[in-house]
Amino acid sequence: MSLVSFLQQVVNSPMLFVSTLLTLGVIVVNGWTDAPNAIATCVSTRAISVRLAIIMAAIFNFLGVLVMTSLNASVAMTIYNMVDFGGDAHKALIALCAAMAAIVIWSTFAWYFGIPTSESHALIAGLSGAAVAIQNSFEGINGSEWLKVIWGLILSSLLGFAMGYACSKLTAFIFRNSNRIKVERFFSSAQVAGGAAMAFMHGAQDGQKFMAVFLLGIALADGQADATTFIVPVWLMVVCSLFMALGTSIGGYRIIKSVGMDMVKLRPYQGFSADLAASLCLLLSSLTGIPVSTTHTKTTAIMGVGAARSLRKVNWGIVNDLVFTWICTFPGCGILGYLMAKLFLSLFA
Repeated sequence: MSLVSFLQQVVNSPMLFVSTLLTLGVIVVNGWTDAPNAIATCVSTRAISVRLAIIMAAIFNFLGVLVMTSLNASVAMTIYNMVDFGGDAHKALIALCAAMAAIVIWSTFAWYFGIPTSESHALIAGLSGAAVAIQNSFEGINGSEWLKVIWGLILSSLLGFAMGYACSKLTAFIFRNSNRIKVERFFSSAQVAGGAAMAFMHGAQDGQKFMAVFLLGIALADGQADATTFIVPVWLMVVCSLFMALGTSIGGYRIIKSVGMDMVKLRPYQGFSADLAASLCLLLSSLTGIPVSTTHTKTTAIMGVGAARSLRKVNWGIVNDLVFTWICTFPGCGILGYLMAKLFLSLFA
């Protein structure tokens, strides 16, 4: 679908207009809650300024969306087929709008307290809650696709921590006899590259998820409740990247402070190790079509880096807040998605 055709469809379909606004709102929220994780470490160690880091994140988010979607759109396909809103396309579009509204409410609440909640898991939970509401049963949830989410949760948590620990130990060992001043200068530059890699992989993962929702809304507005395949247009990749960048510029500093400054006091080589570990985990999950949380992956990698130096270097109070929010996201956002769907269906169906 061309951009002109899409705009014409938006004009002729009020519900698609609402769905588009809400989806763009979710992408903006993702920009201020998830995208900052990509640049948290290089900003916290002062390797790059916040303004330049946001510009860099916007560029590499777009490249991640473009390159990975062209090579392998399996993450988007997983999200697209995760739930079944039933055969009534009009009601399905209403439920989709309700899920997007629930995600915005949940994520804004977490952002207000500076907690980097997983936008990916909020998206999955909100969609699932809305599907249960419209089907009045769990038949609207695709169990095989949800299994990928569970694997992704394990991958982003355990592997992120382990690789962060290993990368930090390996980097410290390799440069153990090097001049400290030169090493610090080298890793300050290397961190910028690491932040760019993280932003690229964030676009590769999260960009695909929200484009899938965008395209699902278009299909439902067109009466295609049973569409199972799609083609991602380039204009949608550009729009997704721009709105992510907008969100990062609005509210990213709170998350940068929580993840990159408060949880662990990082030195440049540690920041680079965390970026390297998280990028490798995200690359593996993207190539295998497993939707993982960039927030989980980056924060657990940072925990692993801190633990490699000393467990006491990790602010476990911040970690407890993060884990508590992660645990609450699935049931909390799922229930909110269910209630919002019931409300929207009673008002607009």
